[in-house]
Amino acid sequence: MRTDQLLALLAWLSPAFPVGAFAYSHGLEWAVESGDVRDASTLLAWIEDLMQHGAIRSDLVLASCAARAFEAGDEEGFREVAELALCLSPSKERHLETAQQGRSFIDTLCAAWPNPKLRDVFDAKGQIAYPVAFGASVAAHALKLRPSLAAYAQQFAANLVSAVLRLGAVGQTDGQRVIARLAKGAERAAARAQAASLDDLGGAAFRSDIASLRHETQYSRLFRS
Repeated sequence: MRTDQLLALLAWLSPAFPVGAFAYSHGLEWAVESGDVRDASTLLAWIEDLMQHGAIRSDLVLASCAARAFEAGDEEGFREVAELALCLSPSKERHLETAQQGRSFIDTLCAAWPNPKLRDVFDAKGQIAYPVAFGASVAAHALKLRPSLAAYAQQFAANLVSAVLRLGAVGQTDGQRVIARLAKGAERAAARAQAASLDDLGGAAFRSDIASLRHETQYSRLFRS
């Protein structure tokens, strides 16, 4: 990957990129309140499950399929990925999380890194899931897929760690230890997703899905999901 491409990827996945990721905990706010996540070890196990069996794994498969369909000019295939990505959300809040971030991501990216291919595909009002927006952008800007997927997985995980830091369940140093431990898992998940198809989608992180449902009626909340 060229230096300019690497710098673009770092910018897109930076906490400073205005997708609003800081507003979402992906159900972890309920998991902390219920005691499922209470320290560094339980947080690490929770996110590792998401990488291997849950939403992070699904996002990587969707981003990979979207990137390959976009690169090949397969409009029907890309439309299938985009529609499926929105339908897979297990709760109202998860749908909001992916659709709002996806729309914000593509609008900001097209404004700051204009690309006619992206502009022609995404209209100004339609919903788009975050991993599909990311995958299409990777293809449109000719970034290498596997390291881009690994970076997406690591940033997804880092945002979850940040949410738990703000909830007070772990400290700054333990949070960084968790992020460091997750790097190899992000690499492995990206490698598996690189050539995956929509038939490979599926998950078993049921506790996380339940957390997203419970969060909708949680009495006191800092986060939107």
